[in-house]
Amino acid sequence: MESIQDVWVNWFEGEEYGYNVCHFHEWRPSDRIELIDRIPILHMKPSLFTMIENSLNDLPQELLKKIKNQTIKSQKPVQYAAIVSDAQSVLAFDTLGYSYPIKKSRLTPVQEKKVLKRVKKSPVFTINHWLNPFTQHDQSITLPTELMIGLTRRERELKRLTLLALDQLKKDEHSKEVHYWLTEWEPERYSTIMELPFRKAWSRLYDHISKGWSVDHEMFCLALIEGEPLFEEMYKKATQSRRTRFKKIY
Repeated sequence: MESIQDVWVNWFEGEEYGYNVCHFHEWRPSDRIELIDRIPILHMKPSLFTMIENSLNDLPQELLKKIKNQTIKSQKPVQYAAIVSDAQSVLAFDTLGYSYPIKKSRLTPVQEKKVLKRVKKSPVFTINHWLNPFTQHDQSITLPTELMIGLTRRERELKRLTLLALDQLKKDEHSKEVHYWLTEWEPERYSTIMELPFRKAWSRLYDHISKGWSVDHEMFCLALIEGEPLFEEMYKKATQSRRTRFKKIY
């Protein structure tokens, strides 16, 4: 099995969708960058790669057995970690000893090129009798990949934060608040909005947030989370100073 040495990773933990696993150009100084001494590389079919990249589903047992203790970090073995690629994209993952990819990371451009060069010359890892269990989850606080395309890391994080705040409104069923916030987007329809059932008003508000991102979206986010310490802290983290380049190290 192929492997690569001295790999820098920037773990994103518990991320279901690949668009939240940031590429190198979006890494920040505040991110926890780690060095892995050695990690295996697996060339796999796009279906399996997509499942690992865009879900938190259990990994096939054959895959876990193949990579068990093959990764070395700080001179100690890591139970289940690897770099996977479909010869187009590259992703590193670590299960923290569980059966699903809890931590995910992109690689630096130089290391990504090395991986792609190697996998194109290596056989595809196949799994016998494996049925793809990949399914998208229907959750109000996540969005399909196509609705995040083109957004920066900052914009994606703020969009997700806004959706979390909206989700809280939905759980608490704050009808008056939902109607109020919807009039911020559609002031000319005030009287009509006041007559809308809670669920329909919330869905219309959600539609406004899910499409694109602009200054208006960010101002709405700020207003919506005002007075909520947890959300305000998340906003502060998302809008912190932009990263500097890591050329000297990576």
